[in-house]
Amino acid sequence: MTSHDDLVLARRDGRVGRLTLNRPRAINALDHAMVSRLDAVLADWARDDEVAAVVLTGAGERGLCAGGDIRFFHDDAKLGGDAARAFFRAEYLLNHRISGYPKPYVAVMDGLVLGGGVGVSAHGSVRVVTERSGVGMPETTIGFVPDVGGSWLLARAPGELGTHLALTAGRMTGPDAVYCGFADHYLPSDRLPAFTAALADTEPARAVAEFALSVPASELAGQRDWIDTCYAADTVEEIVARLLDSGVPEAKEAAGQIGTKSPTALKVTLAALRRARRLPSLGAALDQEYRVSCAGLTDPDFVEGIRAQVVDKDRNPRWKPATLAEVGAAEVERHFAGLGAAELGLG
Repeated sequence: MTSHDDLVLARRDGRVGRLTLNRPRAINALDHAMVSRLDAVLADWARDDEVAAVVLTGAGERGLCAGGDIRFFHDDAKLGGDAARAFFRAEYLLNHRISGYPKPYVAVMDGLVLGGGVGVSAHGSVRVVTERSGVGMPETTIGFVPDVGGSWLLARAPGELGTHLALTAGRMTGPDAVYCGFADHYLPSDRLPAFTAALADTEPARAVAEFALSVPASELAGQRDWIDTCYAADTVEEIVARLLDSGVPEAKEAAGQIGTKSPTALKVTLAALRRARRLPSLGAALDQEYRVSCAGLTDPDFVEGIRAQVVDKDRNPRWKPATLAEVGAAEVERHFAGLGAAELGLG
């Protein structure tokens, strides 16, 4: 039986601590034990004067991390969600630790970096993408809402790009991720072995200067005009109407993508991003996300979305309610209700 020590490999190499997510068959999807292992090792290395920096990579060729183990969420939500709530608490505390880590935290965001993968990478201090990177928050596809600090990052992307990415569950290329504030540096993937090896005895800033290239143009940046205009609306219904009326083929395609998502998740996501813009810190955003996530575990769309995408794979979710018009303000507001003694308490 595989232990969590095998699923998160931790070793010292010169002056760097190396963390490797080691679940390649699942694109390094996170479970609770892996999150706990990451947190414990990072806490230990923060106190170790022999560790000057930390580097996070993912095993295999497909990506750093495809997110959380959503089959677990599907099964646990049907049982009441206690284990999922405990996972979210541990995961968000880890995300917050990474954001304030006292040493350089180098995240190699090669390949797929989705959901929980963003949480363990995009809050780091040195974030590297490649031509193979596909970075995104796909939660609305499974009836959920961007979390792991994703609402904070999306809310601070240029213009309305974050709203577009959140509602469509779109993926960013490496250059897009840099432009949107999810990453810092661009390296061709064939330079990664030499770059990560150099970190053993080279300060991350110097290694980046040696190996990184100028960031290619972001395709999303070139679509700012219609994205900023359409997604500035106050409601999802108006956003969709503007997209359809814009006359821009890409906008019509975006409207079609939004139309396949959970209406409840879409409305809660828009509210979460708008509120996150006014929050003072990542910690406050994680507090809000914890409230939203705990409430989301009770939504029928969460179980149904995972069923349709991952369990039965029929890609035909039956959302309840089925239309945006049926999702009232009170239902949206329910997701932001305080949790009393159960609050995360980071903000």
